[in-house]
Amino acid sequence: MTITDKNIKELFPILSGDMIYLDSAATAQKPMCVVDAVRDFYLNNNANPMRGMYDLSIRATDDYEASRQVVADFINAADSSEIVFTRNATESLNLVADSFGAALTEGDEILVATSEHHSNFLPWKKAAERSGAMIRFLDCLPDGTMTASMLREALTPATKIFSVAQISNVFGRVNPIAEYAAVCHKNGTLICVDASQSVPHIAVDVRSLDADFLAFSGHKLYGPMGIGVLYGKKKLLKKLPPFLRGGEMIDYVSKEKTVFAELPHKFEAGTVSAADAAGLRAAIGFVNDVGFEQIEERELHLTKLAFEGMKKIPHVNILGADNAEDHHGILTFTIDDVHPHDIAAIFAEDNVCIRAGHHCAQPLHILLGIPSTVRASLAFYNTDEDIEKFLGVLSTIRSRMGYE
Repeated sequence: MTITDKNIKELFPILSGDMIYLDSAATAQKPMCVVDAVRDFYLNNNANPMRGMYDLSIRATDDYEASRQVVADFINAADSSEIVFTRNATESLNLVADSFGAALTEGDEILVATSEHHSNFLPWKKAAERSGAMIRFLDCLPDGTMTASMLREALTPATKIFSVAQISNVFGRVNPIAEYAAVCHKNGTLICVDASQSVPHIAVDVRSLDADFLAFSGHKLYGPMGIGVLYGKKKLLKKLPPFLRGGEMIDYVSKEKTVFAELPHKFEAGTVSAADAAGLRAAIGFVNDVGFEQIEERELHLTKLAFEGMKKIPHVNILGADNAEDHHGILTFTIDDVHPHDIAAIFAEDNVCIRAGHHCAQPLHILLGIPSTVRASLAFYNTDEDIEKFLGVLSTIRSRMGYE
């Protein structure tokens, strides 16, 4: 599928008007094929998967498991049983922290990057509080850099797991996960990866990365809200206790005894979101049709266009690397003397959607000494015209706030 400025928005119905959407790091818009897939499930396959012997339930089960296999292939998991469906990346990370954390004891250590989204910090904080383990932090440099050598120095013999994002939702910088994994494994430490910002933008291969756990949300990958993914190496998932209990996650239960279902079902309690899984399968098919080579090329072009334009506007300060290549469509910034919420409100007046605040990364903002920032985040469905409109509004912010 060849994408151009002329045809791309036709595939995303919500983008057909004059709205400029630059908040894709929060949630991506959905192509029509995803909407159709969810609708088709409810019209043709709607039954509770894995619980009926009749044709409709069997079709629902087959459809759901087909989605699991597509996800496994997409991230190159060794087996579909290594794919657990959740509601979102937040639930996936809570699952790992809760289940893995059940075996932690006083004297153990958890290492988390300070740059993390709260969803990859608060579950580990809870695990530490519950177990008596110590939670420690790996600070990045002011531009977001974290090297393998910095990680090596932060690890101790007591570090049981290191949790980090593959791409920062504030800086847009790609962390060298394969290098981190090698350092961690040499130390006897596991690595948990938040891939929420990476799977929509770059090809992710869990075996090449050697990630022990990896989480992402469907809604950032052009799929539905309500579906997330946890990947875990089979040998590790087998050892972890279930996160939630009830429904389809048991094999046998009596008053005296409970036997949990095999992987991955022991982690999928209750009625699953089968329609959203079908939508995620359609989203992955759509991304595969476009191809990451084209996605990366287009998004780099748009990022460069925005980055270079922003650098020309006085009083605009971009967080992170001083080059577009290391931002991957995420441009977080401040404007001298103007509060980020005022900036976002002015953009909203001109029908440009951006985000202001701490972006669920408050410890990072505290580390940087900046209470809040503004973030414009793009996707391959954006156009040159979108970036030009964004830059045009950006250039007027200070004057509209009364500054010369």
